[in-house]
Amino acid sequence: MRNIYLIFILSVFGCQFSIGKAYAQRTESHNAEIGRHLELFDDIYRQLDLYYVDTLSADTTIGWAIKSMLSHVDPFTQYYPEDNDELRQMATGKYAGIGSIIRYNTKEERTMIIEPYEGTPSQLAGMCAGDVILSVDGKDTYKMPTDKVSSMLRGEPGTSLEVSVRRMGQEKPLTFRLTRKNIQTPTVTYYGMTGEGLGYIYLANFTTGSTQEVRHALTDLREQGMQRLVLDLRDNPGGAIDEAVNIVNLFVEKGQKVVYTKGKMASSNREYFTTSDPLDMQTPIVVLVNGNSASAAEILSGSLQDMDRAVVMGTRTYGKGLVQAIHEVPNRGNLKITISRYYIPSGRCIQAYDYRHLTADGRVGTVPDSLTRVFYTRGGREVRDGGGIKPDVEAQPDSLASVVYDAVESDEMLTFVTQYAQQHKEIASPVDYVLSDEEYAQFVQYMVDRQFRPNRRTEEVLKVLRDAARLEGCYEGAEEAFAQLEQALKGDLKTELERHRDDIRPYLEDEIVSRYYYQRGRAQHLLRNDKVYDKAVQLLNNKKEYDKILGL
Repeated sequence: MRNIYLIFILSVFGCQFSIGKAYAQRTESHNAEIGRHLELFDDIYRQLDLYYVDTLSADTTIGWAIKSMLSHVDPFTQYYPEDNDELRQMATGKYAGIGSIIRYNTKEERTMIIEPYEGTPSQLAGMCAGDVILSVDGKDTYKMPTDKVSSMLRGEPGTSLEVSVRRMGQEKPLTFRLTRKNIQTPTVTYYGMTGEGLGYIYLANFTTGSTQEVRHALTDLREQGMQRLVLDLRDNPGGAIDEAVNIVNLFVEKGQKVVYTKGKMASSNREYFTTSDPLDMQTPIVVLVNGNSASAAEILSGSLQDMDRAVVMGTRTYGKGLVQAIHEVPNRGNLKITISRYYIPSGRCIQAYDYRHLTADGRVGTVPDSLTRVFYTRGGREVRDGGGIKPDVEAQPDSLASVVYDAVESDEMLTFVTQYAQQHKEIASPVDYVLSDEEYAQFVQYMVDRQFRPNRRTEEVLKVLRDAARLEGCYEGAEEAFAQLEQALKGDLKTELERHRDDIRPYLEDEIVSRYYYQRGRAQHLLRNDKVYDKAVQLLNNKKEYDKILGL
């Protein structure tokens, strides 16, 4: 018997030794492969530097190589050079600058102010939405990319700069002397009581201080008599995991595992628990999400769904189940690298995209619904992994015609709103403001006079069809038919803008409201025409249906 036991021990030891030996061999082989390719890269670059007809810039050429390498990993793994403001703002929500949203104006071929943040140096100095930036500290910004202009506007807090702008209606440029300061972009853009006993919070992202902002909003709303809550996470790209966990903690009991991460390195494996007593475990909640709700927004909405604490409504979320960390690299740079996947309370990972296996046409593949796995909420409801957070209640916003989207995103609309704001010193409150029919007609005529040209998709398709007909030699016999089809598809701009009045006017009103009441006013006004929000309110007003969805 002892011999059999000894043989068993020796066999197990031998097996473990074999496994360890095989693992060591694989590691050695992997490291050797890396060494060969690094040696190859080094040799290729040295030969380029030695023989190429022109002198190469190491910063540019190797920079391209780094960007190309990282682009084939995933969209979230990125290299940031020394002292990168974008990375700092991403992590903390803070940056030092003048505090304005800017955008490139294609007609002006310059960057323009879209909105000065309330209470920031730009707004307090008198800069306005619509101001076209001519120069920064004497440096002309003509045709300069917006990210370059942004970099010039930012700097160390307390430092000064001079910005020259062209303002509609002013003959001469205006010059502003500004002092940069630390800008903390708000994460709770707007909160308030939007109905009898109904509270609303819009959370824009997750950065340092988000929990405090949500806690403040929640406390204030409860003091105002809130009995039901809409928590809006639509278009929220995510951010810090800690902030998402702490916000979950406002609504669920202490000691609950909210999320855990798994990666290649043991240091990447972490568990996140609620650590404080909750602020509100009773108020019914509807969480609004859409395809742009990602990362920490999915942790928050998915955890509340897994714990049966809230009804999730909207459209399927983005599906980002990957976690990034910042690692220092030589020359004081930083590498933001994906180190793990995260899993929410039911045990599911909601990563939707497989960046390691592309489809035949080179696109990133997603996990088909048929291959997703079933998990269960705390109360036994079925939920699935592999494709974002699927809402408990589907609620689609209205689809928009392409002309509506193009008009809303156009420089012409922004210029019209700038002109409108100059002609009207004040407007009604965000809740009450309405653009009159006469004013909308003025907008239509303005777009026509400025020769606004929407990007007609039908014209693009028709051109492809024409080229195909020429290639196949059958175009000559069909020229008249093509001409008739082109005329039929062309459409009249004025007629189209009038036809889509009900779709365009709310966006036009939102842009106007933001000139007077900034982001908080825009968010407040948006709710007036928000059918998904209306559906959330209907559900919260129907306790029986709400409880049925959660299985209560």
